[in-house]
Amino acid sequence: MNIFAEAARLESENHPFALAQIIESRGSTPRHSGQMLVMADGTAIGTIGGGMVERKVIEEAIAAITERKARIFHGRMARNGENAVGSDCGGAMSVYIDVHGLRPRLVLIGAGHVNRAIARAAMPLGFDVHVADTYAASLEPSLFPEGVHLVHADSYGEVIDKLKITEDHFVIIATNNQDREALDRLITKPVRYLGLLASRRKVQTFTQALRQNGVHEDDLARLYAPIGYNIGAETPEEIAVSIMAEVLQVKNLAAGGRMKDDVRLTRDKLAVIRGAGDISTGVALRLFHAGFQVVMLDIAKPTVIRRSVAFAQAIFDGETKVEGVTARRAANAAEALAVINRGEIPVLIDGECASLEELRPRFLIDAILAKQNTGLRKEMAPITIALGPGFNAGQDCDAVIETNRGHYLGRVIYQGAAQPNTGIPGNISGHTTRRVIRSPASGVMRCHVKLGDLVREGDVIAHVGEAPVISPLPGMVRGLLSDGLNVPEGFKIGDIDPRGPQADYTTVSDKARAIGGAVLEAMMKLNRR
Repeated sequence: MNIFAEAARLESENHPFALAQIIESRGSTPRHSGQMLVMADGTAIGTIGGGMVERKVIEEAIAAITERKARIFHGRMARNGENAVGSDCGGAMSVYIDVHGLRPRLVLIGAGHVNRAIARAAMPLGFDVHVADTYAASLEPSLFPEGVHLVHADSYGEVIDKLKITEDHFVIIATNNQDREALDRLITKPVRYLGLLASRRKVQTFTQALRQNGVHEDDLARLYAPIGYNIGAETPEEIAVSIMAEVLQVKNLAAGGRMKDDVRLTRDKLAVIRGAGDISTGVALRLFHAGFQVVMLDIAKPTVIRRSVAFAQAIFDGETKVEGVTARRAANAAEALAVINRGEIPVLIDGECASLEELRPRFLIDAILAKQNTGLRKEMAPITIALGPGFNAGQDCDAVIETNRGHYLGRVIYQGAAQPNTGIPGNISGHTTRRVIRSPASGVMRCHVKLGDLVREGDVIAHVGEAPVISPLPGMVRGLLSDGLNVPEGFKIGDIDPRGPQADYTTVSDKARAIGGAVLEAMMKLNRR
């Protein structure tokens, strides 16, 4: 078999494969030149000499296909030592492994004028384009560029089944009058991109109906609708440009927007937040959605109990998502700026704020909520804002935000301090202090339940060392420290919400939203001075 003819066929079908080619050999090796095709399942066509070295190259090729990235393999025909492959020939070989057949698949549901224009725009950009419709005449091949795959079925449900859509696919829905049928089938599929061509009113109607049918907010948050960028597009060709710009932004993990607004060129909208717990996450979300670029700083092992709504979880997991916004752990200030430009929120391990010198933010928000000033100074940024007691506006910061629940929650104070800490948790269904769980002993946390689990009074939900942690009342586990943290006796480690199934542990609290709005107000006012 001619492996290059086979490679051309696989490329035309967008079938993933790797081409392995000997680029250097020294001494005694099975072959000094040769090529081999390797499929994702390890099937090979051709040879580079067989034996242990070929097995190793096949393993490397499978890994390269998975990572979608070329690599060079160095192998020595020896039993031991660096790059040894487990043979006795004594030579050495280098193999270049390139990956092909990995064009991103763009699935267009509906074959009308806009999707035809999108197909024409997408083909030169390297997409593997598939167009589907229930009306056969709309799929006339002469209406589409060469190489587009056309799919017909009697219903959009059948169409979607035929397309075998996976999480790597980019999908755009643009039918004449059957958008809802297609959207119902696709909204819960974790595709790379799901866009809907529709008016704002239609989008609102659809999303409200989907909520009533039990579709989760995380699924709705993945929907791009209305689709594309607002560039005043009217013709199908102009609309296709606006849509493909958005698709490319998602594909390339870019932030979007104008190049001149790159955070590395101007820091006027850069805000650094100290702390990444649930309240500071509410602040971060409010600023992020208002168009600010946000960096969060925290310690290496933050003791956050409401982990499902805290960007601090990115420190443990590498990344986390709250209300559709992704936070990602960054190693340094330069990496943090790159994360911002991908449209995400970076979280840095930097309890001492050492990165401020390189970040140079215009705004610094102290959201540690330590009930005391742990190092904030007014000169640390042009505009400094602090949450809760322990700060004095006009002296160690420009503004203080009231964090006590009640009439003054969210009040912005430009001279003076917030109310003192009451030490009493917020009242939920008549419960205050009782719903908060504190460590019965000193030791390492071991959790037996997950956030969102329903528990009964008296259930053992964790251990600290050998001491059991008992649920003080029935309800939902809304907060619980991460496994493996070392905590002292009496430390706050959990929170039970007595509302049970009616509680929501996946979205930020009303208190966090109120405080976030107050921070935004203070930033806008102070920025005018």
